[in-house]
Amino acid sequence: MKEKQFLIDELKVEEAWRLFKILGEFVEGIESLHDIGPAVSFFGSARIKPKDPVYKKTEVLAELLARNGFAVITGGGGGVMEAANKGAAAAGGPSIGLNIVLPFEQKPNPYANIQLEFKYFFIRKVMFVKYAQAYIIMPGGFGTLDELFEAVTLIQTKRIKPFPVILVGTDYWSGLLEWIKARLLSQALISEEDLDIFQIMDEPEEIVKVLKKTVIV
Repeated sequence: MKEKQFLIDELKVEEAWRLFKILGEFVEGIESLHDIGPAVSFFGSARIKPKDPVYKKTEVLAELLARNGFAVITGGGGGVMEAANKGAAAAGGPSIGLNIVLPFEQKPNPYANIQLEFKYFFIRKVMFVKYAQAYIIMPGGFGTLDELFEAVTLIQTKRIKPFPVILVGTDYWSGLLEWIKARLLSQALISEEDLDIFQIMDEPEEIVKVLKKTVIV
């Protein structure tokens, strides 16, 4: 019985320390990002290479946003994240990387001038939402889709205030939109107005104009 109680006590201590670590990550994130001003969170594939047109478009868009008073937030890694941080840094704006500690080690890109490191995915996700006035969704895989639909769900269920969610690239995203209409909307699994939560756009200049109209900089 004593051995069993000892194990229970050890587990309680371990859980208590985990809670302190979680709280510590929240505090560090809030202290570091509290004064960044209006910000846009970028999402997209870490596998995109610098020669890919998506990389260049991301870089251009992030630079334009930074020149227009927006901070840029990314996951801090390579691909689209690197391109967005690079563009924001080139414009002299806040270029924020929220890196995640993974077993295979996501390497932070060198262009984030504000870098934070998180162990817990859910805390990192809170930071993406809490400090963003808009989401920019570049082409990406499962992680990108996860961030997209989480934001859409939070807005749909009124858990957060609505903000622009922009999918960049008609060629890439139009198939998903058609599927949503053909499957979800046609079977009344979502409402017609839910489609207004996000929009598909292509040109960086037009995206910046839309954000300047809808977000106070």
